[in-house]
Amino acid sequence: MSLDEIAELRRRLAEAEDTIRAIRQGDVDALVVGQQGETQVFEIGGGTDAYHAFMEVMNVGAAAIDQSGRILYANANLTSALGLTQNSVQGSLISEVAPMEVAEAVDHLLVPPLLGPLSTQVDFKRDGETVHYILAATPFQLSTTPAVAITFTDVTDRVRAEATEQSERAARAVIASANEAVLVCDRDGIITHANAAAHALFNGDPLGMEFAQAVPLQLPNATGLMQAEDIVFMAIQGTAVQGVEAHAPNAPKVKDFLVSAAPLRIGNDAISGCVVTMVDLSQRKEAEKQQLLLMRELDHRVKNTLALVLSISSRTLHHEDTLEGFQKAFTGRIEALAATHNLLAENSWTNLKIDDVVQSELAPFTSGVAGRLVTRDLDRLMAPRAAIAFGLVVHELATNAAKYGALSVTGGRVSVQSVPQPDGEGRFVVEWRESGGPRVEPPVRKGFGHTVIARSLQYSPTGGAEIAFEPEGLVCRISLPIEDLHN
Repeated sequence: MSLDEIAELRRRLAEAEDTIRAIRQGDVDALVVGQQGETQVFEIGGGTDAYHAFMEVMNVGAAAIDQSGRILYANANLTSALGLTQNSVQGSLISEVAPMEVAEAVDHLLVPPLLGPLSTQVDFKRDGETVHYILAATPFQLSTTPAVAITFTDVTDRVRAEATEQSERAARAVIASANEAVLVCDRDGIITHANAAAHALFNGDPLGMEFAQAVPLQLPNATGLMQAEDIVFMAIQGTAVQGVEAHAPNAPKVKDFLVSAAPLRIGNDAISGCVVTMVDLSQRKEAEKQQLLLMRELDHRVKNTLALVLSISSRTLHHEDTLEGFQKAFTGRIEALAATHNLLAENSWTNLKIDDVVQSELAPFTSGVAGRLVTRDLDRLMAPRAAIAFGLVVHELATNAAKYGALSVTGGRVSVQSVPQPDGEGRFVVEWRESGGPRVEPPVRKGFGHTVIARSLQYSPTGGAEIAFEPEGLVCRISLPIEDLHN
């Protein structure tokens, strides 16, 4: 019902109430009712026939009820609205013939003193649907009988229109506040509503455009059989479409979306269009790329680590004469490798401080004894591959020192520090120096440990290590690759 129709209904109700009031007060002698040249004249006197005739031509339901709630007269509009006949209601109590909600509303209006006019709204079920009426009551004198004139004005269309309007306002508010893009299309696939998030997807205003035209989408997982217009068509036909990944090549910012579409029904009516939601997938896509990158990096590192473990196993076996010697040497080297891996894992495989690697590898040999390890100027950071190689070198030096060198006797000590290099040398050298241990003699033969020390950092031209067997203690100068060092 339109606003004009509602206004006309209210005007008629006011006129009916004014007329009844005038009749009650004796200000009216006759009524002229009719339209387009056909009129009827009703004389208002002491009898009730003319009053009944007037009530019958009223556009609203009307009844005359005495103060006890007994129906003196009810017009055809009212009995039809209640699903009754005029003969069945004449002389009956309103509570006997009307729905309970109506009877209670009338009883409420009849509560003395009846000063009128009074009105109230009542809702009740009719033919399985809720209808809405406004009841207006005005006391008057019907011949010699005190009565109350009650009009029943059907405002169901108005109430439903207001409810629909309120629902639409609520729907618009929900759409406007949604973070994802929401578009509403009519049955022809034309966009009728779009929230702010949806407007951000376009270079222009999408309203009034076909969905497929406004939002050119590519559906990479649909093998070409489904297009953007098919999503809207399926929803309008009653089939919801859930979570279709789509790419919008012409969108100014976001390019990847998760598109869903659902039929649009208002109340119990037929499908009047569809609602399309487009969820930004850019962060998820970026996360997927990052995850794939990490998986590839993990795969690469695992393969490198396994290859390194196999190499350590093979070379250790070649240089050890007994199974016990192999087990001890191999286990120590794997534990050294694991110690550096633990440090890297704790730092999310980012750069490590040189000092942290030294402290971690020497912890099994110097823990609990103060002063046996001294480190200086080792705050530079190194990349993971340099950390792994450097950790193996330090482990071999520590193992040798524990067997034959400074860490094999009480009072022996090891100092590890960076050594300044001449300008332009382009090298960063860490010096391992032992003191306070047994006198050092050059070995007769070089084992696998010497190979690990010499070769581990030679993957770079600026990497490597040199060992000097000085009598006062072993000295090893370790060159860390410049490209793997960071401040």
